[in-house]
Amino acid sequence: MTEQPRAIDEMNPDGVPRKVLFVAGAGRSGTSTLAGIVSKLGMHVPLPEVPPDDSNPRGFSEPQWVVDVHDEWLKEALVQVSDSRPGAWFETGRICSREPARIRVSEWLEPHFAEHPELVVKDPRLSWFLGLWRVAAIRTGATPVFATMLRPPAEVVGSKQKYYANKLGSAHLAASWVNMLLHTERATRPAEGDGGRVFVRYEDLLTDWVRTTTALGHALDLQTIIHTRSDQIREVHRFIDPNLRRVTSTLDDLALPARLHDLTAETWEQLNKLADEGGDTPDAHATFDQLREAYVDLYEEAEAISRSTAEHARHQARRRALAEAEAAEPTRSLADRVPHDVRAAIPPSVRRGVRRALGRERDATGGDR
Repeated sequence: MTEQPRAIDEMNPDGVPRKVLFVAGAGRSGTSTLAGIVSKLGMHVPLPEVPPDDSNPRGFSEPQWVVDVHDEWLKEALVQVSDSRPGAWFETGRICSREPARIRVSEWLEPHFAEHPELVVKDPRLSWFLGLWRVAAIRTGATPVFATMLRPPAEVVGSKQKYYANKLGSAHLAASWVNMLLHTERATRPAEGDGGRVFVRYEDLLTDWVRTTTALGHALDLQTIIHTRSDQIREVHRFIDPNLRRVTSTLDDLALPARLHDLTAETWEQLNKLADEGGDTPDAHATFDQLREAYVDLYEEAEAISRSTAEHARHQARRRALAEAEAAEPTRSLADRVPHDVRAAIPPSVRRGVRRALGRERDATGGDR
């Protein structure tokens, strides 16, 4: 049996303009589910993909190259995937502004349009580099569009703790969620060359994926979604599992500090409004600007009074590094560990006296006896 022609080829014989759907949001918020749906409806995930694992047995629907390059840049910037520092955005922003990085991403995107005119790029690290990807997509002649997944923060935190064995605690994970979502909202606001953005509730996607995805397709003018085939729809029905929502914690379960609890709750309430028709307004943007300012204030206050903890952690790390170095070279003498320039400044007579005391006098050849 021959493969059915793509629906967009049948409905749009004159061709489909290039477009890249960037699926953003915190990890464990349903980004893999949305990317999986649109890919099964015909949009193209650049290959090779990240393979499934126990945390996501149905697959991640994310390109391996994208994950690798993001890991490389985050390591360079000293930024964690779930970083709660407001200042972390400045560190990744420096990479986003680099011309070689923009060229690198544009050159990676270009050949994938030969496979399909509408691509989907998803990775939990994506929000850190959205500005770079926007520029790179436009340079290839494609229109960037954005979909941000919304899942209750307590469920995101609980899922990360369950599947990633995160040891940083609920407060850190909740703060990193606030930091990530507030920045993602700001980074996806309409800009020249964009094709729009949507916010998708994870619950809506699981409850009625057809209605939710159809609305997304029309809002972002994604021809692949608008003109999908019935066999593709059946495939998504087999893919969607209502039991995907395996963590159902509430914010009260996290026992967060009071101000962080209130800020997290307010951020979630306002984000939900963006998912409603007509909710993405200038007034809403102003509210998010205020929430970002409130988060920066909260973080700076917490940072200011926790310097002793940070300093203690630094000393602990230094002590561990020294212990590991000594364990790796157990036979190395104490004298050998003294830097060369320091040893050279010690008078020869003193060095000879130390060697005699240690039983390490040099022989006629200059070696230790």
